[in-house]
Amino acid sequence: MTKLNLTRRGLIKTGAVAGAGLAAPQLLLADGHAGFTNAPTGSTVTLGFNVPQTGPYADEGADELRAYELAVEHLNGGGDGGMMNTFSSKALQGNGILGKKVEYVTGDTQTKSDAARASARSMIEKDGAVMITGGSSSGVAVAVQALCQEAGVIFMAGLTHSNDTTGKDKKANGFRHFFNSYMSGAALAPILAANYGTDRKAYHLTADYNWGYTTEEAVRTSTEAMGWETVAAVKTPLTQTDFSSYIAPVLQSGADTLVLNHYGGNMVNSLTSAVQFGLRDKQVNGKDFQIIVPLYSRLMAKGAGANVKGIFGSTNWHWSLQDEGSKAFVKSFGTKYGFPPSQAAHTCYVQALLYADAVERAGSFNPCAVGAALEGFEFDGMGNGPTLYRAEDHQCFKDVLVVKGKENPESEFDLLEIVEVTPAAQVTYDPAIFGGDLGTCNPGA
Repeated sequence: MTKLNLTRRGLIKTGAVAGAGLAAPQLLLADGHAGFTNAPTGSTVTLGFNVPQTGPYADEGADELRAYELAVEHLNGGGDGGMMNTFSSKALQGNGILGKKVEYVTGDTQTKSDAARASARSMIEKDGAVMITGGSSSGVAVAVQALCQEAGVIFMAGLTHSNDTTGKDKKANGFRHFFNSYMSGAALAPILAANYGTDRKAYHLTADYNWGYTTEEAVRTSTEAMGWETVAAVKTPLTQTDFSSYIAPVLQSGADTLVLNHYGGNMVNSLTSAVQFGLRDKQVNGKDFQIIVPLYSRLMAKGAGANVKGIFGSTNWHWSLQDEGSKAFVKSFGTKYGFPPSQAAHTCYVQALLYADAVERAGSFNPCAVGAALEGFEFDGMGNGPTLYRAEDHQCFKDVLVVKGKENPESEFDLLEIVEVTPAAQVTYDPAIFGGDLGTCNPGA
């Protein structure tokens, strides 16, 4: 691979990270100390927004990109400032990051790990991105996080729900604001027991990649612990669009509950197929048949329309929250784009601000200084109430929302209602249960 040849200050040399297979620029500062990958020396700093612009999660990616653009506007002093006005940390001043104007480049992950790594690599090597963020797939997140660890840049994960991201595949250079599968299971189980009882027979359809696996495991573990029986668990390809062949066997299985461990367009298509097969009108084992969607989003609800009515699930954030941070973000986003933001948009906006704030508090773009500023960081004013970025695994802990599809929505955006705000303490766990080794920060030099 051709190494970068840069001439900033005449003090830069090139070199590849050992064993990484990725050419990363290195900087020797005037004081003789080793620098870090893509250290910004001019009046601007470049961030890399890596989102699914095509593929099954493209709707999520489009909303993520809108949120990133709004965050950049606010960081540079434009607009109304959004959550910068409600954020408990007051380090951000609307003058960029450390006085440097924020610029950005984008990539298309295509919801494919190889494509996501390639676009992230290009943004780091060709565009000089000092931080990569985004994604709507845990497979993508794990792959890009590993690349950023090798390259020596911070990765601020976008929408990734698998336990693996901050579990067995966690990295010192990676940070996740989004909640995970374990938290969904822990939040959902009491609500499901209260509404559907403790003697259900569940059939799982599961997206065939790491997010699907850990979500299925989390829901199975939590529901089986309260008495449910799992009668089948079937994997479905991420590229699947017609789920009729997967729905038909459910009718013959003896299951009275279908759990759709699907997201984005997959969930819209599988739920639509289930409704078309008449599952919601069936009675099995003397019970009304039920469908559960462990991970919801406003965009998915919009895509599935009336089919989501009455269906329970969990979500990281919802635009109807009435805390000051959420209201400020909804106002900013709605003014700019004409509709409320999704949870994907919220997570990505927050991650961009959290990175910028950490740089300001650290007084440096060095990823190790930024990581140290994020580890153990407690904050509020960004939606979801008080939040902790846990040092041991770089996972955020905050309240989790249980939602269900509204029976009588008032608009095309008013499709989900919050039925429970699960306290962070109820979904907090020992980081050791998911294994993995965080390792040490890599500045890339």
